[in-house]
Amino acid sequence: MPAHLPWLDTDDAFPPASMAWGPDSPAPGLLAAGGQLDVHHLVAAYRQGIFPWFSAGQPILWWSPDPRMVLEPATFRLHRSLRRTLQKFRLTAGCEIRVDHDFGAVISACSQTVRNGQSGTWIVPEMVTAYQALHAVGHAHSIETWIDGHLVGGLYCIGLGHAVFGESMFAHRPDASKIALAALVCLCRNQGATLIDCQQNTRHLASLGAYEIQRTKFLQHLGEATTLPDLRWVFDLVYWNELLPPSPLPA
Repeated sequence: MPAHLPWLDTDDAFPPASMAWGPDSPAPGLLAAGGQLDVHHLVAAYRQGIFPWFSAGQPILWWSPDPRMVLEPATFRLHRSLRRTLQKFRLTAGCEIRVDHDFGAVISACSQTVRNGQSGTWIVPEMVTAYQALHAVGHAHSIETWIDGHLVGGLYCIGLGHAVFGESMFAHRPDASKIALAALVCLCRNQGATLIDCQQNTRHLASLGAYEIQRTKFLQHLGEATTLPDLRWVFDLVYWNELLPPSPLPA
């Protein structure tokens, strides 16, 4: 049986990630409950490899799974069909990537996206409010896919120094979320971020090259990456060259 789950008061520090429930427990990776969902606690959590994940009617639950699913931008698996999609997107008028243009719309769309095997959403209103506050201080970011002036897909993530934590994606058109993820990969490649945290294993992420690493190795990465300067959260068209051949110059 798992050990007693720590209950956090408002100002309590997080227990070490190593205290999270193990693989034979009812909830592998569960570390603590309670506490406060605000900017200070979210930043402290992410720096320690901890993240919140809970449903409506539950207390705040904090997690640190072992192993940890990560994606290396350098080894992102660009399938032929996605390559064609990106090439067409880059060269089509009205298609663009925007960063932090409408974070609120992105997290709202992510919260309303139906997921296979899930009856509800973990992006409850308290989470939306907390991550909007995190965005306001420059630590939460949206990578957005726009077509003809309409937001059609995207993702939001956390950035602390060179550490990048992927959170959720949505798509209102085919491949719109994959385009946003590819743009994030390009941004990370260009600016030297070496890992994107994916938290937990999914078949979709594995198909794009994500894999599991030990939590101790992930925490070591965080200890180094979070001390580096923040990334520049912008997307320049030249960033596509990180994945695609340079586009031809106009005649």
